[in-house]
Amino acid sequence: MRRTARLLTGTALAVGAVGLVVTPAHAEGGGLRPVPSSVVPGGQVTVHTTACRDGGAAGDASAVGAGAFTLAPHERETTGRFRVPPSAQPGTYEIVATCAEGGRRVTGDLVVTLTATPGQVHPRGSVKTGVGGALGTDPVQTAAGVAALAIAAAGGTWLLHRRARGDGI
Repeated sequence: MRRTARLLTGTALAVGAVGLVVTPAHAEGGGLRPVPSSVVPGGQVTVHTTACRDGGAAGDASAVGAGAFTLAPHERETTGRFRVPPSAQPGTYEIVATCAEGGRRVTGDLVVTLTATPGQVHPRGSVKTGVGGALGTDPVQTAAGVAALAIAAAGGTWLLHRRARGDGI
């Protein structure tokens, strides 16, 4: 068991180390960075890249259904904007830009979600199973249920006490 745990831990550390070595090399390549990286349908996205600093670029967001857009030089990078269509389906889409000078092609991923907050969505409310819950929305019904249970408990205790004394039921 320990040998398996050590093997798995060693493998995980090796994979993590390779990921750390590979990530900076990819980041220096001047890829396309959408902000925000996760957006709801109908939301606006700003795209940044350092690959096309000398001139503009032609952007393509047709994978998500937004079509073509223009990137223009801004300070030390090139930026552009587009709006994700309200009909966009959830998923990960590749956004592409082609630099005006040199024709370099850079890409980036955009995630379309149904919720405005990234992360796990927690369900709310009750499940309609027909069984009912312990606490309803009506406080009068809840109080009536508690009273019925208290009366039943008191009656059961009284009957058991009577039977133990020998009075019969």
